[in-house]
Amino acid sequence: MNRFIRLSQQMPLLLTLSVALSLIVLLSITVYEVSELQRPQPQSLKPSPKIHTLKLGHNTPDNTALHAAAQRFAKQVEAESHGRLKIELFPAQQLGNDHQMIEMTREGELDILLVPTAKLSVPIPAMQYADLPFLFPTREDAYRLLDGEPGRLLLEKLKSIGLLGVTFWENGFKHFTGHQFFTTPEDFVDKKFRIMKSRLIESQFNALGAEAIPIDFHSTYQALKDGVVDGQENPLVAIASMGFHKVQSHLTLSEHGYLSYVFAFSQNTFSKLPQDLKALLIEAAHDQTDWERQETQRRETAFLTKIKDAGVQVRRLTRQQRQVLAAKTAHLIQQFEPIIGSNIISYTQTDLNQKYAFSDNTPKIAIGLNTDLSSEAKQAGLAIKRGMELAIADLNAQGGLLGQEVVLLPMDHRALSSRGQQNIEKLALQKHLIAIMGGVHSAVIMAECPLIHRLKMPYLVPWATATEITKADGQHQFLFRVSINDAIGAKKLADFTVQHHQKPAIIVENSVWGRSNLQRLKAFLTEKAIPPVLEFTFNRGQRDFDALIELIKQVDADSIILVANAQEAAALVKRLHQKQRLLPIISHWGIAAGNFFEEVSPFLSELNLHLLQTYSFFEPHNATKHHLYQRYLEVYQTLDIPYAANGVAQAYDLVHLLALAVEQQQSTDPEAIQQAMEQLPPYQGVLKDYAPAFSADSHDALTEEDIYIAKVTPKGQLLAVAPQETP
Repeated sequence: MNRFIRLSQQMPLLLTLSVALSLIVLLSITVYEVSELQRPQPQSLKPSPKIHTLKLGHNTPDNTALHAAAQRFAKQVEAESHGRLKIELFPAQQLGNDHQMIEMTREGELDILLVPTAKLSVPIPAMQYADLPFLFPTREDAYRLLDGEPGRLLLEKLKSIGLLGVTFWENGFKHFTGHQFFTTPEDFVDKKFRIMKSRLIESQFNALGAEAIPIDFHSTYQALKDGVVDGQENPLVAIASMGFHKVQSHLTLSEHGYLSYVFAFSQNTFSKLPQDLKALLIEAAHDQTDWERQETQRRETAFLTKIKDAGVQVRRLTRQQRQVLAAKTAHLIQQFEPIIGSNIISYTQTDLNQKYAFSDNTPKIAIGLNTDLSSEAKQAGLAIKRGMELAIADLNAQGGLLGQEVVLLPMDHRALSSRGQQNIEKLALQKHLIAIMGGVHSAVIMAECPLIHRLKMPYLVPWATATEITKADGQHQFLFRVSINDAIGAKKLADFTVQHHQKPAIIVENSVWGRSNLQRLKAFLTEKAIPPVLEFTFNRGQRDFDALIELIKQVDADSIILVANAQEAAALVKRLHQKQRLLPIISHWGIAAGNFFEEVSPFLSELNLHLLQTYSFFEPHNATKHHLYQRYLEVYQTLDIPYAANGVAQAYDLVHLLALAVEQQQSTDPEAIQQAMEQLPPYQGVLKDYAPAFSADSHDALTEEDIYIAKVTPKGQLLAVAPQETP
């Protein structure tokens, strides 16, 4: 009872404790849940963005506009990549000289390179372009051309040595320093000049009568101080920043050459970067290009003041002095054209001629050239161009046409029909144009025929041989040819073959030119009772000829009649040599249009090779032919296209025939010229005495008597073969 009373008395306390305990538990649970909600939830950890550190090297001091632009480039890419890209700068050849840095960049040891174009001329000879003396009349011309097609073509070439060229920066125009002014050719005679290593720059000084001595840029000051050389050439920034003005007393502001810098990435490095960073780097390089150029120009005023304040005498070339020096070195553009690229030089010439030649009040006449200057037939294209240049020089030396200077506007169609048509459209916009010269590829000219007919523009054909080009059907009356017509060319090939062989195989390219020759060759051979044992057509660009060689073996052919261009012909002949299946080859002259003879030079002496020809540098010359031969040597100082010499002669004669038509009509109207071309007086040309060249019924100037078969001698010369001579 007492226990019950005591328990009853304790009940309120127990209930209170129970409620309190429950509240504590509930509160604890609530606090736990709230704290769990407030606690940061575990997330998947993201890796920090990878930082790419790239090294950029160049040869200029750190107080130059070029280095300042490099600093701006570094800041831009770091900011816009949000720190993912960092650029370390190494100016003033800290990592080595230019040639060492080029090799480091090729190997991926250096990531970004700023280097003078001339320093790249050893692995990429075309990079001598900007060093051509007196090429760019103004800085703006240099910018336009380097930012345009010539620059694009140059940068594209860097891929072959593991570099990705992006843009061109500059150090400005070059000037001469010495202990006298250099304003006339006589001033240079017997003087020694420091140059950066470059065949072109060496040739420039040699043309002026001076001796060129290659010396490293950072050794130039000491060489000048010690009198090792008498002078040097450099932009104002280099002269002032390197202190050359302290050891030279005279500065001639000549602006004779342009010191351009290539901005390039190592492909080894660049290929490993994320795509967005690649795009950023290229964009930033382009962004800084304009600033670098403007800053270089801005600083030149201060540099010139600094040089004058040091007591250096300064003189600027007059316009007349510049013209005289330019004339002394003008031949270098033509001599180095095959090295730099005829397409690059031709684009530049046409651009500058269109800007300057027709801008003054002096009347001018233009002749266009529309041919392959960069692809499979570039040697023939250059030969045609040179024939035109020599003929135009003759005309201008005699006062031009109708008292007007004649100007050449060359364009490259890259063996593409569409490009050829575009070129014609562009040339036709030139109001001074009187005619266009075509090139090698019959297919290109055939595709151009409707446009030529619509524009009523005289079109001169110095190489292409397809019979259809001069077809008298009312659609080809503006085309005039001084070249082989395949109707007679195929007969000449067949006649020579049947005199010496019994089982010929005919191999032709799959084109209008190739297929038409195949049909004619078959007909001529069958008529002579020696039908071909094999007829084979290959595609343009084909490189695998093993199946063909097996067929030749199976039919036991004793000779090959070949209608092909240089690339495919070289691939076939090299494979025949490897398979020890060399046979006598009687070839159309397509092989002479490109680099066939360079490709087969290791075994040229083993070839029994004959080809169609109209003219050769190696054959005996009459007075007219000798004149062309001598003029060629005088102007180009080389016989570097011996197998395409026919293109020189044929283009040369065509220009002179065109000139006859203009003089006869006393008019530059294209339609009047077309009519006059059909009624020309007799003319003694290089290839023949034209009496006359053309008529209303025939626009082919050459006959079967004007072409011959030439033998390629073991020394690589082309010599005419008498009809019955043993090959």
